[in-house]
Amino acid sequence: MILIDNENNTHPAINLALEEYALTQLDLDVDHILFYVNKPSVIIGKHQNTHEEINRQHIDTQGIHVVRRISGGGTVYHDQGNLNFSFLTRSAGKTFNDYRTFTQPIIQALHALGVPAELTGRNDIIANGKKISGNAQYRRAKKMFCHGTLLFDSNLDQVVSALNVKADKIQSKGIKSVRSRVTNIRELLKQDMTIDQFKQHLLDHLFKTQTLRVHQFSPTDWQAIKALAQSKYETWGWNYGKSPQFDVQHRERLPIGEIDIRMNIKHSAIAAIKIYGDFFAERDIAELEALLLGQPYDQEALRKHLQHTDLNLYFSKLTVDEFLSVIF
Repeated sequence: MILIDNENNTHPAINLALEEYALTQLDLDVDHILFYVNKPSVIIGKHQNTHEEINRQHIDTQGIHVVRRISGGGTVYHDQGNLNFSFLTRSAGKTFNDYRTFTQPIIQALHALGVPAELTGRNDIIANGKKISGNAQYRRAKKMFCHGTLLFDSNLDQVVSALNVKADKIQSKGIKSVRSRVTNIRELLKQDMTIDQFKQHLLDHLFKTQTLRVHQFSPTDWQAIKALAQSKYETWGWNYGKSPQFDVQHRERLPIGEIDIRMNIKHSAIAAIKIYGDFFAERDIAELEALLLGQPYDQEALRKHLQHTDLNLYFSKLTVDEFLSVIF
């Protein structure tokens, strides 16, 4: 096995781009292992509806990154207290969806620390009945990776807040996450350690019968990795635009009256919209609906789009920010 050096990068887009680049560019005749820690971020499964999975207001306020990965499965929260691992290997077909093979070395390393870890269900590692790791896989051609989280000392309050959607009603055609009860590994340790010490323990266990070999990417490789991050993992189209079609209804009672907005979102753009309510309008509300049709379902994009629109013509004494608060 060979350890991939991520050079202490903590940006989620860079680390996910690094993982994809390693999968496609490395030979993988010898298995590789990648460890990385991300800044506070929400990582969306490939087939999920981003809008449904996140609390957008909390995420924007806290400056939390939102990035979609190429593997399936549910949404997870990353921060500096969460250690991520990825096993990259040649795929023999039978190894895909076989989580036991890939998680067993991690579980054994946890056992050595006195943590009663076990694989349960399809792809989760639990201890004392609480989730400490979620795992997912991705295969391309004859290569694959199996990656997972290790909740070592994460801010669990942020886990709940970042993934707690506030919308009145969302009917989605996407895959909904199963949000399990979670705990931190650090709370289960008999002897305390830092996350760096925890990572070193995992490395010592994984390489106990072999010499630690490290793969370092060249400056040219890093240039390609950063280009992939910029062109894919940092784009609104990938992180939000890949969401499945879904319907949204938001209703709010304001001093000007009730506003009831119903939308169909397709490819993260407003494919259909109807505004109801008991407000008073000087102009036909259909004009505003037509103005919004086809626009990205994104707060900043809509704020820019509406900056020269006098909403008082449609709702007396209503600001753009107040209107956007209803939409989102």
